Amino acid sequence: MKSLVIVPTFNEAATLQLAVNRAARALSGHGSGDVLVVDDGSPDGTGVLAARLADEQPCIHVLHRTGKQGLGSAYRAGFAWGLERGYDVLCEMDADLSHDPADLPRLLDALSHADVAIGSRYVRAGRVVDWPKRRLALSRGGNAYVRLLTGVPLRDATAGFRAYRAQVLRATDVTTLESDGYAFQIEVALRAWRAGFRLVEVPIVFTERRTGASKMSHEIVSEALWRTAVWGLRGPRRPQARSGAQWARPSAPQASARDPERVLDLTRTPRQHHTISLRSAK
Repeated sequence: MKSLVIVPTFNEAATLQLAVNRAARALSGHGSGDVLVVDDGSPDGTGVLAARLADEQPCIHVLHRTGKQGLGSAYRAGFAWGLERGYDVLCEMDADLSHDPADLPRLLDALSHADVAIGSRYVRAGRVVDWPKRRLALSRGGNAYVRLLTGVPLRDATAGFRAYRAQVLRATDVTTLESDGYAFQIEVALRAWRAGFRLVEVPIVFTERRTGASKMSHEIVSEALWRTAVWGLRGPRRPQARSGAQWARPSAPQASARDPERVLDLTRTPRQHHTISLRSAK
């Protein structure tokens, strides 16, 4: 599969080079893969740095934009860029190293039996490092709110480390996505689930950024709250049936201490989660 990792940036010069190089290295051992940096005119020179990296490495590309337009807008632009160029898989990853690029192969491997793979902090073996208790409570509470109002059986619907098969983004028409902040992640996952695509959660360790400032704000939280309420009222609480299932149901071997990677099969209703096991790509 030909994969594209989309990395939205705004003032990420301190960590961009390391994040992009690690992503390119992870993809190099996993088929054909490129990295696209979508920069919103960062005043700290992130866009200039990204352009230099692209000149040095043919697998790195840059989409320069004028002014800060939001996370959702950056991903919509990145998805459109990748779909136009025929990538089979499109991934999301932060530039601040809160996501470990070395986990990309595990997300891609999960697509062998799924349509969307989500790097989850809140399934077994997933965790968050160095977040204050208030931030962690807000995140967990927000995800519980999403499950309650929409019915989507995800433990981490707001996660921003993901891999999508291209047909998911085409079928859900990403050009009509409305959200700009972290609600964007909820919106894409909800549309994919309601359309009957198979979603899995792959455990990851999320580490709080060491440099720069968090993009979280009251406006972003507010958008996620009211949009989730609207989506819950307007949409079904069960995914539609898809004719001709694309993937055979995998067997369910028991996980052990040597095989801790666990993923949830979320094609079924919330009371019918099926747990399967994945081995890490070495």
